Amino acid sequence: MAKTNPDTEQESLYSNLDKMSTNELLSNINNEDKKVADIVEKQIPNIEKLVDSIVSKMKLGGRLFYIGAGTSGRIGILDASECPPTFGVPDNWIIGIIAGGDSAIRKAVENAEDDIDQAWRDLSAYDISSLDVVIGIAASGNTPYVIGGLKKARENNIITGSISCNSESLISKEADYPIELIVGPEFLTGSTRMKAGTSQKLVLNMISTSVMIKLGRIYGNKMIDMQLSNKKLVQRGVEMIVEELHIDEKMALELLKKHKSVRAVLLAENKNLEI
Repeated sequence: MAKTNPDTEQESLYSNLDKMSTNELLSNINNEDKKVADIVEKQIPNIEKLVDSIVSKMKLGGRLFYIGAGTSGRIGILDASECPPTFGVPDNWIIGIIAGGDSAIRKAVENAEDDIDQAWRDLSAYDISSLDVVIGIAASGNTPYVIGGLKKARENNIITGSISCNSESLISKEADYPIELIVGPEFLTGSTRMKAGTSQKLVLNMISTSVMIKLGRIYGNKMIDMQLSNKKLVQRGVEMIVEELHIDEKMALELLKKHKSVRAVLLAENKNLEI
């Protein structure tokens, strides 16, 4: 049973928001946001365990799934969708699923999060297996869609993680690696797209970036597998090649056009590199 007074529903620490000046509104929101990173820091040991588990599965060919509803689902999709262009990985390595389907990314789908069986149906469409990992994301920690998905995943010997902003949340009970980010009351009471959403995004940044690094999708501190999808990224690639091979930009650009990726250029032009 869910808590009768969830942390995410606590009364704001601020009163009469409608009477505040613009500066007061912005400053007080910022004051609340400053608390988030410290809350996330306390969860690093739990995040570490989840990351290492994900890496071990993905090395065997597994995938990472995020499931969520509303803001939490959108944050998961955002993180998943940014991995292919950043790290040059297939778009089925990290997959974000939202209650209500893709139409819910832009517009709320009524009652979608209340279907306890739908997440497993959504996951099953991807032929999910015990090689994969599922992370449930829900600020309240009590979303039926996410609870049902995690429960069925565990029943099928699939590793699960959870990210919530409510202590003793129900999704934590269905997760092998629960992460609880107790950020406290929102500036606008109950508006979990604020601090709760920020904390979830920070953790997903940490998870996906660390996983990709440990899977060898970078070199040093550079995104050598990034997709060269616009002029800015092509120029960034050129600069990486110039720095590593000590050649001029013109030659670097020619090599990049020839080999199609920074990694391919570095491997072709410097056989001693360990990439």
